[in-house]
Amino acid sequence: NMVLGALIEHDIPLGILPLGTANDLARTLGIPADPLAACDIIAQGHRCAIDVGEVNGFPFFNVAHIGLAVEVARRSDGELKQRLGALAYPYAAWRAFRTRKTFSVALECGGQSRSLRAVQVSVGNGRFYGGGIPIAEDAAIDDGRLDLYAIPASKASRLMAMIPALRRGRVKQARDVVTLAGEQADVRTRRPKTVSVDGEEMTRTPAHFRVLPGALTVYVPDPDRAQGLRAGDETE
Repeated sequence: NMVLGALIEHDIPLGILPLGTANDLARTLGIPADPLAACDIIAQGHRCAIDVGEVNGFPFFNVAHIGLAVEVARRSDGELKQRLGALAYPYAAWRAFRTRKTFSVALECGGQSRSLRAVQVSVGNGRFYGGGIPIAEDAAIDDGRLDLYAIPASKASRLMAMIPALRRGRVKQARDVVTLAGEQADVRTRRPKTVSVDGEEMTRTPAHFRVLPGALTVYVPDPDRAQGLRAGDETE
């Protein structure tokens, strides 16, 4: 994420070695976890243009969060990741869920407006976040849109009932969850709230989001096989 702005500005193709904890961008693009296999993909030279999200001028690959997921990222520190790997995220989520805080939020996206009291708002550009959780069932990183969902403040039992649908990316089927999609989105809260961008705290609300279609070129194994890409968008 730190170099994303420079890559876009100078139109530099990105080759990805999945050496992180979650590797959600690599998963979206169908890049295997083995570094040597990832190097082979770069050498083969198949390239594809993908979208980039942006919030208050900060670009992101996968997702931006407000609320509960920000606390999850804070609790998923380096030591916890070293001990648990990708399991650090569900463990930190359980800890954060126990002390969750609610907030008032106004949403505008895709020509629709909603106001509610929420525990989390997420705006996704890619396909996955948090170690393989789909942002939305039909999300793609080259579809020219952002997918927004807001989890309402509810009793613990009702929130727990939403988890299976959220983990499968079926947010539209989760009861009471607000889902919106569009090229731009605005999120306003009564008090300023931290916005995490690909796991890093970068800005605060009010937050203006937009998608930058095809802003970055990446090396991919085969655009037709990647889970988070539409078929047939390979660039020679």
